Amino acid sequence: MTSSPSRCAEPARRGLTVVLAGAAAALLAACGSAGGGAVGGAGSAHAAAASGTPAVTAPATTVAPTMTTPPPPVPLPGWNAVRVTPTAVAVQQRSVTLADGSTVTLALFKAGTYRLVLHAGSTDPATAGVTLPADGESVVSAAERPLLVGAFNGGFKTSTGAGGVEIGGHVLAPLQPGRASVVIDAQGRARVGVYGQTVPVAGDPAVSIRQNLTPLVEGGALAAGIGNVPSWGATIGGRLAVARSALGQDPAGDLIFAGSMSALPADIGSALIDAGATTAMELDINPEWVQLDLASTPGGALSAAIPGQYRPATQFLSGWTRDFFTVLATS
Repeated sequence: MTSSPSRCAEPARRGLTVVLAGAAAALLAACGSAGGGAVGGAGSAHAAAASGTPAVTAPATTVAPTMTTPPPPVPLPGWNAVRVTPTAVAVQQRSVTLADGSTVTLALFKAGTYRLVLHAGSTDPATAGVTLPADGESVVSAAERPLLVGAFNGGFKTSTGAGGVEIGGHVLAPLQPGRASVVIDAQGRARVGVYGQTVPVAGDPAVSIRQNLTPLVEGGALAAGIGNVPSWGATIGGRLAVARSALGQDPAGDLIFAGSMSALPADIGSALIDAGATTAMELDINPEWVQLDLASTPGGALSAAIPGQYRPATQFLSGWTRDFFTVLATS
């Protein structure tokens, strides 16, 4: 009994030229496996040489990369976007309602999207004939206006002894170790910490510094003396809950301003901690001085951000008697 030739051997026996594609490629792979050869390897080359037919190699298939568009940046949960860039929510805002119905307004300025500038007031701190840079005087400078996205009040009057002031390299009130301080370098990067301990950072010289009392928040916790309300500044009529403001910073370097027309020091500090701040300093208090103004675009119209704030949103554009900060867009 003679066995019939296998299907694998038929193409070579008949001298046919075989073009491999689709199911035929699978058949040849199976045959190569049965005969101990690999597709496109020694077995295929031997078969091609025996038949006098060149081996055929299938062209490689190139898959085009999938192009994806990154999603637009979104604010943190519970926050509202004020200013959005292609890569970040540069300014965002939220409000916290206190037990008595009062509110604390918070504004977060994303690190890397802004430059912070400290201005002297027309009467405080006293400049004593010192020539300040244009962006350190008592009015927002012409160069700042096209970049302005925010502005807020500074600290206590220097006569209270709450801390020192340096603007543009000029010390206008003596700096005090152990005071809560916002330290600004030549690039406008800001750090909030304890002067002589966590700020200034070695190798990063400060050009402007504003100090005010001891830290309101340190290490992510409220100050031990937070309940001693009079120690956080004299208030009008000796009231406890009054207009207050503070400036904090989170581990990412974002600055967070908090302001209210009626709050205790613990209210302001707790709102900052809930917003992610691990360090914070109280700024000015009482209704005449607490102010936050924000713009949705650099150089755009400013809006008063704290409900009930006394001063118009344009106050710093026309000049002010007390020190204040401007926030300038860099991206």
